[in-house]
Amino acid sequence: MNGWLDITGMGAPVTVQDGGRPGQMHHGVPAGGPLVPELLVAANRAVGNPRGAAALESYGRLALRVRGRTARISVDGRSFTVADGETFTVPAPESLAVRYIAVDGGIAVPEVLGGRGTLLVANLGGHQGRALRPGDSLPLGASLGPPDAQSPEVRLDAQAPVRVTPGPDLERFDSTALPLLVGSDFTVSTVSDRVGMRLRGAAIPHGDEGTGTSRPMARGAIQVTLSGEPIVLGPDHPTTGGYPLIAVVIRADWGRLAARRPGAHVRFASVSVEEAREAWSHRAAELGLSMER
Repeated sequence: MNGWLDITGMGAPVTVQDGGRPGQMHHGVPAGGPLVPELLVAANRAVGNPRGAAALESYGRLALRVRGRTARISVDGRSFTVADGETFTVPAPESLAVRYIAVDGGIAVPEVLGGRGTLLVANLGGHQGRALRPGDSLPLGASLGPPDAQSPEVRLDAQAPVRVTPGPDLERFDSTALPLLVGSDFTVSTVSDRVGMRLRGAAIPHGDEGTGTSRPMARGAIQVTLSGEPIVLGPDHPTTGGYPLIAVVIRADWGRLAARRPGAHVRFASVSVEEAREAWSHRAAELGLSMER
């Protein structure tokens, strides 16, 4: 017995999320993973967990109780100790869309297809494949050791321009489309979730009428609907899609974009594939992740 984390109250959706389950696209299962990778890494580092250990991804106020042992808790990298039977409250995110609550040893829900994270669209993973509710109790893993004090600070700039690589479907767009995408200000729509972030702003012109061949999708791909609305695919994106793709958010900037709350401003900047690879190389080293993960 390594203890339990009880959910005693909440003000917004909460799920169990981890580093993801890559390699399952052929089963129709997206890689998933944290909405904001930097915050999950920071939370886990602060309690001595592996970078991708399962933790809570919370959009609002959250009340919790530790039961069965004393635990080290981290909220976005700020850690503290909670005694057996003690309750504590995590405030709602203030400047960012979500926050991550990690416990030493991780949330020990069962692995499904190589990951513990919740995929709501498939009722898979996490705690019974669903969002958490007051009264739920989550098993805790065994503590693995002290925090990683030697790791560099994880930085997240959620106001900077979001870098994209153009394509792959530029031939399906008007010649003015890409300059409009990178030259306009957008705002995050309230109709956004882990599947995709909808952006309000300039309509992106294209002559495609939805006749394109369905193809595999990836996180960060920017689909453009028939009305010209951009949708940036998130961690729980569909595995295939037919809307044309005007650009792809580079992996190093996934968290930079996804951390923004509804109403926040978004501006894009075009970079080359080589620049995108270099940016991810630096980001992966900072987060302590492999380039392949």
